[in-house]
Amino acid sequence: MAAHAFQTFGWFFFFFVIILVFSQSLFHVGSTQSVVGSEDFEWMDEKEDDVNMVQTGQTSKRECDLSVGKWIYDQSYPLYDANCPYVSSKVNCQRNGRPDSDYEKWRWKPRGCNIRRFDALDFLAKMRKKRLMLVGDSIMRNQWESLVCLIESVIPPQSKTVYYDGPSMAFQASDFEASIEFSWAPFLVELKVGSSNKRILELDSIEENARYWRGVDILVFDSAHWWTHSAEWSSWDYYMEGKRLFTNLNPMIAYEKGLITWAKWVDLNLDPQRTRVIFRSVSPRHNRQNGLKCYNQKEPLGYFKHPPHLPEQLSILQRVLKMMRFPVHLQDITLMSALRKDGHPSVYAKGVNEEERAHPGEHSLDCSHWCLPGVPDTWNEMLYALI
Repeated sequence: MAAHAFQTFGWFFFFFVIILVFSQSLFHVGSTQSVVGSEDFEWMDEKEDDVNMVQTGQTSKRECDLSVGKWIYDQSYPLYDANCPYVSSKVNCQRNGRPDSDYEKWRWKPRGCNIRRFDALDFLAKMRKKRLMLVGDSIMRNQWESLVCLIESVIPPQSKTVYYDGPSMAFQASDFEASIEFSWAPFLVELKVGSSNKRILELDSIEENARYWRGVDILVFDSAHWWTHSAEWSSWDYYMEGKRLFTNLNPMIAYEKGLITWAKWVDLNLDPQRTRVIFRSVSPRHNRQNGLKCYNQKEPLGYFKHPPHLPEQLSILQRVLKMMRFPVHLQDITLMSALRKDGHPSVYAKGVNEEERAHPGEHSLDCSHWCLPGVPDTWNEMLYALI
């Protein structure tokens, strides 16, 4: 009798399991169909703290590429006022008369995760007793000004100071013993003046610039735009490698040689246990004549009609970073920023009168730098996630 009862229970348990599995399968199929129907929108609704990590060399509960996503209009932006005293006049587009301000209100939403909103006090806590230095050209200074503006409002006036030392400048928050610095080195390697005032770009010399980088806790590098200057905009007359002078060297070959010099210096001189190194990818320009000029652009592109042409500097940078022993993090901002042709100063790099506004094609347009507040604030939110 007991055996019969046990057998009956066994059959009942078997059918129960079959029904349970079948019902779960139906539920799974239904939810899969729902996801397929809304895959372009589902990732926009995730919670803010789902994933906070970024692009290379770090892990979290889920991998996420911060460089892939969409710009979302967000009324809670910008994160600071355009009257921030550290914004250079040429990127203070509101002060220079730009009539629209929506370019300040776009937030970057990575696909599959979120970038945590910039928290100035938390950032400064992370920076306590540390130095962070941005190294590069005027666009890197653009980013430095953004970063200083993101934090300066939470610091009492008597506790913040800017110091200048040759090609470097430092914003210091004394209460946190923190220093946010910028060091001018658009080529990373050295540009010197030789005989007859000829400018020589020394592809294998770097120490004159690198002496400013020693002892820094977090280094963020950028070098791209100055290598492509030509004709009257060129910053050099000759390249030099060893004792050899070059006048017609391909600029991208020169760029790779310069990056290799930088990479060797990092490998030989920095300790990854003490120093974080990040290399920010090339900031895109929108100054071509084929409709991508940045004047009177009011909102981001939603997508690219054709796969965009990536700057050759980016592929060279990726190749050099793979050769290094030191773990350098590549912060890829190129494609996400390429969607923001609305974010440049255009004619508003200076005060604009009615005649200049009516005939912009006859005047200089800055489609390389970025209005502040604006796109570099997002680069710094990504940087905040990295550190």
